[in-house]
Amino acid sequence: MSALAGIVRFDGQDADPADSEAMMDAMRPYIADDVRTWSGGPAFLGCRIRRITPESVAERMPEGEPGSRLRIAADAILDNRRELFDRLQVPPSRRSGMMDSELILLAYRRWGREAPAALVGDFAFMIWDEDRRLLFGARDTFGSRSLYYHGSDRRFAFCTTIAPLLALRDTPKGLDEAWLAEFMAIPEMFECTDPGATPYRQIRQVPPGHAIAVSDGRISLARYGTLEPGGTLRLKSDGEYEEAFREVFGEAVRCRLRTFREVAATLSGGLDSGAVAGFAARELQREGKTLYAYSSVPARDFTDWTPGGTAADERPFIRATVRHVGNIVQADLDFEGLSPFSEVDEWLELLEAPYKFFENSHWLKGIYERAGRQGAGILLTGARGNFTISWGPALDYYALLLKRMKWLRLLRELKLYGANKGIGRRRLLPAIGKLAFPGLAGHSQPAADLPSMLIHPDFARRTGVFARLRSSRDGSGGSPAANAVQLRKDKLGSLAAANKNGATATKLSLRYGVWERDPTCDLRVVRFCLAVPLQQYVRDGMDRALVRRGTKSVLPDEVRLNQRVRGIQGADWIHRAAPSWPRLTAELTRLCDDPAVAAYLHVERIRAAVAGVGREPRPELAFHPEMRLLMRSLILGRFIKRFA
Repeated sequence: MSALAGIVRFDGQDADPADSEAMMDAMRPYIADDVRTWSGGPAFLGCRIRRITPESVAERMPEGEPGSRLRIAADAILDNRRELFDRLQVPPSRRSGMMDSELILLAYRRWGREAPAALVGDFAFMIWDEDRRLLFGARDTFGSRSLYYHGSDRRFAFCTTIAPLLALRDTPKGLDEAWLAEFMAIPEMFECTDPGATPYRQIRQVPPGHAIAVSDGRISLARYGTLEPGGTLRLKSDGEYEEAFREVFGEAVRCRLRTFREVAATLSGGLDSGAVAGFAARELQREGKTLYAYSSVPARDFTDWTPGGTAADERPFIRATVRHVGNIVQADLDFEGLSPFSEVDEWLELLEAPYKFFENSHWLKGIYERAGRQGAGILLTGARGNFTISWGPALDYYALLLKRMKWLRLLRELKLYGANKGIGRRRLLPAIGKLAFPGLAGHSQPAADLPSMLIHPDFARRTGVFARLRSSRDGSGGSPAANAVQLRKDKLGSLAAANKNGATATKLSLRYGVWERDPTCDLRVVRFCLAVPLQQYVRDGMDRALVRRGTKSVLPDEVRLNQRVRGIQGADWIHRAAPSWPRLTAELTRLCDDPAVAAYLHVERIRAAVAGVGREPRPELAFHPEMRLLMRSLILGRFIKRFA
């Protein structure tokens, strides 16, 4: 793990020591085992290194190899090392101790600007090629590590975080209003449709899956690689698909255990985190190590208000997984005294940006803190599993069968699915009919429009944000299953979502010294899952069928075959924030009276929401649009006052 920084001058002058020092000074809050810098003519590179993998113990970035004309600053863990060793013809005697940064340099020497497409893992890197006077770098396909930059006529500067760029004397200060407007107008968790934008004027980021080249004052960005598999995977039997799943996913998990520190994992009661923990715990046992698992649980005095078929407390399923898998030391974390309200300032400082995931903010940070104290170097998650290993849109598939008039298969599936879910066919058929023939279903009443509630109408008109967002949406039709397939590809390929996930994971890891790793988002796993036919994901009355079948020897049946109870995260956030509610609403009132904030936020709507909620918000309003409006407004208001 490395927080990297650098400057290249275009005006023929050597790199300015004052700028270099300012950048490295601004990186001091981040954990490091070693701090190294290198200067040569117009270029400066710096790293704050946290040693995670066994090979990184000998890390010497950014000096490079003795006599080399290449220098590298990298924040990288590569997962296809064996493949790269073979392709690059690395002698066996050098392989065991070779650092990931060395492998990246070898790949660059062999393939030049095509090198990033050959790498699998989490990475952001910059290479100074002294012979070509070229600065070249890239960010991994899913944007797991952040990489920001600022370019001017005089020089180009880059960094893992934003604060060091703002510390430079000639970096323009101020917010990017186009980014801010989109953040406010988009109800989903991502922030902006421009994958290179940040909240700050003239500070950009390298988009996920892109390479950047800087030479003679010119900056060029190019996308590399693809998520698409070579074609549909055709195997002879269900068993072969299950075995192929275990092989691909098992390798993805094994690669992510490469650390001389402890290994930790987030563990809920579901399939994704359970599968990750199950594969990891068994592999670690062979190494004589134990998996430390952390589970967020509701506050002790919380009464579960969630409807039938859902549960805010997943401990029965968590316990079942731990008992069945073994070699797991698991801890329930209720984070007593913490709430989304109490954590806002720390998150704003950490992310250098506003955020939307406040319901889970207290335990996301809390788990990193706990893992860091435990001595973990790796924190495993299954965050992207819903669109890879555990994808399986049953109702969409059944709607496709209805459209194609596959009556016998549909009736058999509905009988089994209804039994698994505890739902009769009479309730299922109308829902499937609406999916199959949406034109016959009429128009439903639109839901509350969160964007128009949050953003000030004048600000929205001035920036043209809603017209811009409408033009970026794909309104294509198609069959239900086709839409589900396309939605999955869109989610996996979303650069905006990758930016949000990568920034959060990178900055938490730099603060607490723990690298988040998600085998459900391994590039090889993603391509495999996209190649598997739809019928493998929904069959015998099971949604998410491939992972349920593929983990038969890994997870207990009460977790693996559970289709009746779904965990709900963040259901207790209002309960946690209730003691602070008078202070929260008082702050919102002050923000509405502040001209600097009122120019952006829809203050009339905020005042109405405050009045409507009253002094004691009900816990069951946790996911109500107006409650989200209030918390997001508070977060945005503090950000604007802090960074504007």
